[in-house]
Amino acid sequence: MNYGFMGKILRVNLNEGALSTEQIPDAWARKYLGGAGLATKYLYDEMPPGANPLGPENPLIFMTGPLTGTASASASRYSVVAKSPQTGIWGQANSGGSFGPALKRSGFDGVIFEGISPRPVYLKIESGHAELCDAGHLWGKTVPETEDTLQEGSDSKYTFASIGPAGENLVRYAAIMNNKHRAAGRCGLGAVMGSKNLKAIACSGKEPVRITDPEGFSAAARRQIGFLDESMLKVVFDTFGTNMIADMVNVRGGYPTNNWQESVFEEIDSVSAQGIADTVFVEGVPCFACPVTCGRKTEIKEGKWQGKSGEGPEYETTNTFGAMCGISDINAITMANYLCNEYGLDTISTGSTIAFSMECYQRGILTEEDTDGLEINFGDPDVIVDLVEKIAHREGIGNLLAEGSRVMSEELGQDSQQFAMHVKGLELPAYDPRAAKICGLGYVTANRGGDHITSYVEAPTFIDVPLLVIEESAIKDPLIADPHEAKVVVDMENAMATLDAIGCCKFMGMGLTSQDMVDLLALATGWDITLDEYITCGERTYNLARAFCIREGIDRHADRLPDRLMQDPLPTGPAENMFIELDEMEKMKDAYYQYRGWDSTNGYPTSQKLVELGLEDLVQDIWA
Repeated sequence: MNYGFMGKILRVNLNEGALSTEQIPDAWARKYLGGAGLATKYLYDEMPPGANPLGPENPLIFMTGPLTGTASASASRYSVVAKSPQTGIWGQANSGGSFGPALKRSGFDGVIFEGISPRPVYLKIESGHAELCDAGHLWGKTVPETEDTLQEGSDSKYTFASIGPAGENLVRYAAIMNNKHRAAGRCGLGAVMGSKNLKAIACSGKEPVRITDPEGFSAAARRQIGFLDESMLKVVFDTFGTNMIADMVNVRGGYPTNNWQESVFEEIDSVSAQGIADTVFVEGVPCFACPVTCGRKTEIKEGKWQGKSGEGPEYETTNTFGAMCGISDINAITMANYLCNEYGLDTISTGSTIAFSMECYQRGILTEEDTDGLEINFGDPDVIVDLVEKIAHREGIGNLLAEGSRVMSEELGQDSQQFAMHVKGLELPAYDPRAAKICGLGYVTANRGGDHITSYVEAPTFIDVPLLVIEESAIKDPLIADPHEAKVVVDMENAMATLDAIGCCKFMGMGLTSQDMVDLLALATGWDITLDEYITCGERTYNLARAFCIREGIDRHADRLPDRLMQDPLPTGPAENMFIELDEMEKMKDAYYQYRGWDSTNGYPTSQKLVELGLEDLVQDIWA
């Protein structure tokens, strides 16, 4: 099975400081492909139901895919999977850069961390040899400081994944960072890493990724890269990065503003892609083996933070720290983004939680007595920077914000749950589903909570970009909740799951078809895999993750949007007076469950569906 895979998993028992290697079962690789799919299989089998996300029984699993580290387009991705301390259910984060290829070329497809180390440690892997090293001197350091300290004086060139102070302090939405600026950001898996006293992973090595048909694979990869080189996808992303969609979302009335009280930002020009290009942009940055430079190297060129540099902000960050907080100062937004990268924080949840706190302050639910005199007003650019610092260190009001908007609203009460903008504890991304109702279905059915990348239905809805990885991704009218279009969400979720499994970037789904991925996978692994089998692998993983969530207490009733989206009509813009009625959402859910082969009463995969997917072992777990 070593074609496309290194064939080995590194298992690290942090309780005892013991390391061992094991083979990936051939059948598992074929059924789950790799990446998040394979990691979810390990998590489901090895974590006891009800385990504390920050306790020793929650394994933390890093996993690459069979295309990670190869010459194929955008084969840079790796996934991290564990039970989320933010949501209490299946947690998955994914990142690009070059850490995934470095982990694979160090000799392993993935690493499973078990237990809790009695002292701070980091894992060093070099050409198949691994050891745990003391990290006491690293504890408290930022992500860049950690990487620089570990690289100093070493003869080998390492690539790192690490946590900053936010992960050490168990902020519920702490991120795992790699290449200093890239984040496996969502679900708080940096806090899981911190709970295990694990500061970093350092990878080095040049182990080759063996390919069954090297010449055929290379030719197919070159063809696909050539196609991408001439695509509009590359032109737009190279020029404007991910924030190129800000104007399009705003003009359709779906740009969350002032904690979702509005959906049109009047100062969009200051925070648009052109606004970034005119102020902080330096040059585009690609991930490993990617022909598209969607990353943004930036520098603050004036004002109090002049001279600070880094990467970003991306679209989501620009909105959550910008319009969502009523802020148009791109320098402050960029600085908040830099600090999130340095401290190791998910920018979506950080910005969204700050926006929630601003509305609580606006309504008098939070007072200056609660905030130690800090005025948390919409539109104040300095306060977002101050609060990122406080959150990362759990200092003052930051200790409450570090819990995320769901826990905050539960503690504050006073009807604040109505405008805490999360699904299942995960703060929502920057697309208002009142202006694109199918997106609301994507949010409630996403296995990890309020998330856009699980289905990525926002692309065909807000920016009219068809995703070639499924047969049909068109949404006729975004303001109409059409139950038949629930199939688009199902198909997209399955397709995105396969990309997370094989190690490719989801942006490739705009420029390449699923058959393109199947061709590469077959040439890499030697499998006689068909398109139908490939799609079924994504569906299998999706159902397995849902089963994990069900085991942790999720059912149909948890598949719901925040009250604001269901009760408060938008006040202005193209979607003025729109909200998502309970009846229309329930009809969309009924259709979704039917397309999925799930029971409509509970939202559980039926026994028939589980057997069909080769998951018969789960029938007893779900239906006992």
